[in-house]
Amino acid sequence: MNVENTFTYDFSQYTIVSHVFTLGYAAMAAGLVYFVLTSRNSLPRYRLSSTLSGVVMLSAFLELLVISQRWDSAFRWDGEAFVQAGTLFSNGYRYMNWSIDVPVLLLQMLIVFGVTGAAFRRGWIVFTVAGLGMIYTGYVGQFHEVERSAPFWVWGSISTVFFLVILALVYRTVYGNVGRMPAEVRPLVKAVWWLLLGSWMLYPGAYLMPAIWDSADGVVARQITYTVADIVSKVVYGILLAVIAQKVSKHEHHEEALAADVTQPRGGITDVAAPGRAA
Repeated sequence: MNVENTFTYDFSQYTIVSHVFTLGYAAMAAGLVYFVLTSRNSLPRYRLSSTLSGVVMLSAFLELLVISQRWDSAFRWDGEAFVQAGTLFSNGYRYMNWSIDVPVLLLQMLIVFGVTGAAFRRGWIVFTVAGLGMIYTGYVGQFHEVERSAPFWVWGSISTVFFLVILALVYRTVYGNVGRMPAEVRPLVKAVWWLLLGSWMLYPGAYLMPAIWDSADGVVARQITYTVADIVSKVVYGILLAVIAQKVSKHEHHEEALAADVTQPRGGITDVAAPGRAA
């Protein structure tokens, strides 16, 4: 039982939430098109990140479409307000979507930053375990948000511990690898940390919204918060990683081209093709 089902909504409140859901799945559809069209702008070793962004976009699109339809069926207009129609609205769909997207989003970071070997495996395992722990404990807690009993706070607190573990690992991953990235992309690499920090901090606020603002207006604010966080942490984040991958690919391709160009000086001697010999 989510608090959304405990209120009636005037026309503006109901419509804003409906439109926010539409914005959300439209943004995911646009992101999917972007990642499909630009995936080949990076070297093969980085293209998996764009492919994974496509997976995230498709998953989030379907989830927001379903949750939008659920909102439409949960309430009906009685001539004065939108009242319960017998079908319960649920934010649980968001948690199921996050259980797919969060491990994938964090995996993309490891790929684009060039983390390999044991560090990659260790980072992937911690990201996945902490990510799923954060999501599923929060999922259990949100079932108790109407009465805001002890499980709401206990499970929310446990989820927060996993959340802090993820943030610590993201910080270490970003700043532990920024120094070996090309100078031109280092500001973008650092921006990944600030973007994730800012957008992910919105989620605890939305989780706590029933305790902070227990009203129909609070529901509107909550759904805006969740959806904006999803757009920034998935679409904008994915595009930022794609831009980094493209710039790093351009830099590496240029270096490889210089290494393969026999007309470049090598130890002070220029290797030029002899007359009459194919260059």
